[in-house]
Amino acid sequence: MAQKPSIPKGTRDFSPEEMARRNYIFDTIKRNFALCGYKQIETPAMENLQTLMGKYGEEGDRLLFKIQNSGDFLRSCCDEELVARNLVKLTNKMCEKGLRYDLTVPFARFVVQHRNELQMPFKRFQIQPVWRADRPQKGRYREFYQCDADVVGSDSLLNEVELLTLIDKVFTDLGINVAVKLNNRKVLSGIAETIGEADKIVDITVAIDKIDKIGLENVNAELREKGLGEAAIEALRPILELSGSNSEKLDVMSEILKDSETGMKGIAELREVTAALDALGHANEVQVDFSLARGLNYYTGTIIEVQAKDVVIGSITGGGRYDNLTGVFGMPGLSGVGISFGADRIYDVMTQLGLFPDDLGRTVKVMFVNFGEKEALQSLRYVKALREAGVSAMLYPDCCKMKKQMTMADADRIPFVAFVGESELGRDAIVIKSMATGEQSEYTLAAAIELLS
Repeated sequence: MAQKPSIPKGTRDFSPEEMARRNYIFDTIKRNFALCGYKQIETPAMENLQTLMGKYGEEGDRLLFKIQNSGDFLRSCCDEELVARNLVKLTNKMCEKGLRYDLTVPFARFVVQHRNELQMPFKRFQIQPVWRADRPQKGRYREFYQCDADVVGSDSLLNEVELLTLIDKVFTDLGINVAVKLNNRKVLSGIAETIGEADKIVDITVAIDKIDKIGLENVNAELREKGLGEAAIEALRPILELSGSNSEKLDVMSEILKDSETGMKGIAELREVTAALDALGHANEVQVDFSLARGLNYYTGTIIEVQAKDVVIGSITGGGRYDNLTGVFGMPGLSGVGISFGADRIYDVMTQLGLFPDDLGRTVKVMFVNFGEKEALQSLRYVKALREAGVSAMLYPDCCKMKKQMTMADADRIPFVAFVGESELGRDAIVIKSMATGEQSEYTLAAAIELLS
């Protein structure tokens, strides 16, 4: 007996209904990207390993899918290396390419490679799959889509404001109630300076970024393990327990960070961004959250994270400001800011909340029943005319029992069924039945086009 086919763990098939829902999300995001002037690019699924390695840290390098060289992939390996079974060394010799881990590093490579063709500032968006050799689990896949937008070549905080208004519009269009959280890397650096632990900024921010998941006491325990003294931990406590409006939080933090030039610059940037957002107006809540850290080593200014308010799930969008996107490729000093929508998590949120329109997946407006050769040919003429008028139409391909044809129309949620039988042939008439009401009437082709349009 043949073995049942399967797909690799961490990957998924998508049915027509699921694809209709996914495309609804992608089209909503893409439409808003285009409205803001972002230009679409695409990069190859695979990149040279030298492009990818060393850009994501040790863990990221481990999670890269590497592609085995074609042909004699062992030609560069000697017998001693094979016997030693040093997998890292062997892999580097056997593989020259890898699947992209994210869209950001390929974008950095793209900017450097095409820098003479790009007008700065350059606004780009990209919607493509990425791959990570992670352990599959609920909500985490080895193949998934990212929807990124970035502005590079500009230091203006107006770029942050535009991206935040874009986030607000996308989630309003999708019907998801979200909280948009903001922080600034400079504020985090100022906090570390103020409590006397500037050299432990990474340890501090990695710990406090978990406060929503593990609670303050467990965060403090982790900080002790990293070598922070009790005085520093106690100094940090009131910062993490700050409450009130955004302006009240910023006022308190200004007093705390008054002796930190870096921290005060971060406060000023947060004030400018939040003031602009308030002036423009926004449908979703915007929170200043000083525990937000997101990829600290990557971001240098504004940090953005979006969470759904009606579903318990991780962040569904994130991003921030970076000062040296292309430095690793020999083009230092290019500042930018970007965001990434988590399409898979957005899909899960919308499914749980029942937010997808009911008519998604309806690809055909009217199906013609097949009564035989002559009737089918006339029906095809009508189908062609309807399609030319912008109405999606089809003819059932086989002349078979009416029940079977109607069952397909019902299963595919086709709203109208058309009949062209022997009696209609001589009158150039079409009988159209509404599947919702069961009512049917006779129409000319022109009247049918008007009805179905």
